[in-house]
Amino acid sequence: MSPHPAGGAVTARYVLRQALRRQRRPVLIGVTLLGLHQVAEALVPVAIGVIIDRAVVTGDPWALAYSVAGLAALFAVLAFAYRNGARQAFAAVEREAHLLRVEIAERALDPRGHRSGLRDGELLSVAASDAELSALVVRVAGFGVAAVTALTVAATALLVIDIPLGLGVLVGVPVLVLVLQRMAPLLSRRSTSQQEALAETTALAVDLVSGLRVLRGIGAQHHAAGRYAAASRNALAVTLRAANTKGLHLGLTTAANGLFLAAVAGVAGWLALRGRLTIGELVTVVGLAQFVAEPVQTMGWCVQLFAMARASAARVARVLGAEPLIRPGDASAPAHPDGPRLALDDVGHAGLDGVNLRVGPGEVVGVLAYDPADAEALVALLSGRVSPDACRGTVRVDGVPADDLHVDALRGTVLVEPHDVTLFEGTVAANLAAGAPADQARLHAAVRVAAAQDVVDAHPGGLDHRLVERGANLSGGQRQRLGLARALHADPPVLVLHDPTTAVDAATEAQLADGLAETRRVGPRGTLLITSSPALLRITDRVVVIADGRVAAEGPHEHLLASDARYREETLR
Repeated sequence: MSPHPAGGAVTARYVLRQALRRQRRPVLIGVTLLGLHQVAEALVPVAIGVIIDRAVVTGDPWALAYSVAGLAALFAVLAFAYRNGARQAFAAVEREAHLLRVEIAERALDPRGHRSGLRDGELLSVAASDAELSALVVRVAGFGVAAVTALTVAATALLVIDIPLGLGVLVGVPVLVLVLQRMAPLLSRRSTSQQEALAETTALAVDLVSGLRVLRGIGAQHHAAGRYAAASRNALAVTLRAANTKGLHLGLTTAANGLFLAAVAGVAGWLALRGRLTIGELVTVVGLAQFVAEPVQTMGWCVQLFAMARASAARVARVLGAEPLIRPGDASAPAHPDGPRLALDDVGHAGLDGVNLRVGPGEVVGVLAYDPADAEALVALLSGRVSPDACRGTVRVDGVPADDLHVDALRGTVLVEPHDVTLFEGTVAANLAAGAPADQARLHAAVRVAAAQDVVDAHPGGLDHRLVERGANLSGGQRQRLGLARALHADPPVLVLHDPTTAVDAATEAQLADGLAETRRVGPRGTLLITSSPALLRITDRVVVIADGRVAAEGPHEHLLASDARYREETLR
């Protein structure tokens, strides 16, 4: 599915309609079979009434035998139709939920970013919960149409028996449904609030878990736990309000069903006393009146389900319809670039103001930002996570403005390895290859240069050693080195590293720095090291110093050490 429908933005209505279109085959099969089930179920009291009048009252044994056989066949059709119809409906819901989850994941992982305004935890909640609830519209379609079919058959049978009685059902049921429908907007609002509160709590939990070590380090874990408890209490209160509304709706539906059944049964009994109905017809009318309660209750349940689906579909639409954060061009990177591999001309973003920087072929350039926020801003800018309206100046890659490059060309040329390394569940080799063809020799070479050989050798499986989610079975330094090995294995034309050795001991850091210099100076590769590590700055060709958002100094590391007191203080402390 394209996240943008032709001629308009993605809306909750579009998400629901698209679900029905995509699942139209199982929906049609399910509607047909469930409708057949409801027809068969509605005919059961009719058949019993006919058996009473034509076999029991007359005392005809052959008529009774035929009637019982026909009733058994009716029950066989009823059971077969429901089993297979419900299977189609439930399977369609799961397939649609899967498709929505895939689309949400694709949108969340889009290299262009998105303007949904949702945090990672909220996106997780949308993908896990809202996608499933949105897909329930498929079930609503199947069971809703089946309920309408049942009411139609029941009303028709009642019209055949007694026209005023049938008209009463035909008029009474729609009025009853319309009255129950009046609560649908309230149900939608309460469901929306519930999903938003749950998503906010999930997002807060994700943020707290990912930053737990930092929180413990500054002694703020108790304050964080208090925030989560408050968010959880709010989610509980909102959920209880939604549950109360659903319970009220269900109670009203059940009460209305009972009153409607009593009214129909009372009128039928009065007609029987006056001789207008036979015994079999009276049994049929009472049976149909009792049966009508089920489809009416199903329609009330469908109202609830649709309200929940519509509320969740609005949140899904917010993700799928979010505009890209950046809009790359369609230019390709030049095959034989001439000039700097990476150039920043008067760039400004966040705290950065008028930054000029060049990384030439075969160069390793260091950046020392006295304010860590400036380093973060530079990384965000080079990562392509900043929209054009939030920055100034021009970033050029191989002479072409980055905004003009196709996203694949930009990602294929510039690789930014962030400070917080993300590893995935799977083998070490799979994490290093990152989906690319895995060559054992290249993998071992990248591991050696990243000084991560001890990480591989520490386990009998070597490169086949399995990592858990986020590499939690490794230390921080091991994760950093494997992240660097992954970046080196990719061998990008331009590599940007942000503090790649903060969790590495001094001896390993020196070994890693030498391997990095040896590897990245070969050929036309360009490397930018954003760091304050003297071991890494030592291997650079020159260092660009950023103070107060501007380039304050530039030169070889040794020269800056000798001539700049603040530089010396920042790197040697």
